[in-house]
Amino acid sequence: MSKTLKIGTRDSQLAVWQAEQVKKVLEEKGSTCELVYIKSEGDLDLITPLYEMGVQGIFTRALDMALLNGRIDLAVHSMKDVPTHPAKGICIPAVLPRGNYKDVLVLKDRSVRHIGEKRVDPVVIGTSSVRRKAQWLNRYPHDQMENLRGNINTRLQKVADNDWYGAVFAAAGLERIGLREAHMIDLDWMLPAPAQGVICITCRTEDQDVRSLCKEINNPDTYICASVERDFLRALMGGCSTPIAALAVIRENEVFFRVRCCL
Repeated sequence: MSKTLKIGTRDSQLAVWQAEQVKKVLEEKGSTCELVYIKSEGDLDLITPLYEMGVQGIFTRALDMALLNGRIDLAVHSMKDVPTHPAKGICIPAVLPRGNYKDVLVLKDRSVRHIGEKRVDPVVIGTSSVRRKAQWLNRYPHDQMENLRGNINTRLQKVADNDWYGAVFAAAGLERIGLREAHMIDLDWMLPAPAQGVICITCRTEDQDVRSLCKEINNPDTYICASVERDFLRALMGGCSTPIAALAVIRENEVFFRVRCCL
């Protein structure tokens, strides 16, 4: 394919990092690529909790429109943000190998050692995710949850600026842009959002050339696991603003699937 591929991405540090990974692997296959930066609705409104926005694809719709009007040839997303029913005319031809799917607790006071179940006094935890909120309050019912929106850097600064115990973040995002630190604690008991830690590519369904190029870099195991998780979410008619957690892993050619619903 001789033309330069235009790769659409949000302009946050994490989104650009993810798009750069896709650009790199496509260029290793001989393609010429450039990034096109696009603001999403989710980036413009950093105050309203996601569950109050009441829309699907808050982080993907602007990129979908750019795809459909030909401004870009493909788009890169955190797959957990992509609706289980993509916009008409758009498909997901490929995913990259999955990163860390876990959630982590970022403590405000780095000198504090999280004592988990032994903790007695209620604390304040920041998160904008109803899934994380539901699982946290199921384990620590006396704690208080505060809304936390913004990109990773903005959210980390809000943790530093507020009198909170800490906040819950996706491990993959922190690790990908070099912000994972020793005081950040894996929440092994918390199941992730469907497709958390997965970078996916979308393109126009009719664009067979781009679809073929993307399929060459697709990771089959990640695609299977993410599809299982998203199929479960679709069956429950859920989305990124519903408290549904799911994790599929492949061991010895078998898929093991765990779910948690706090509906």
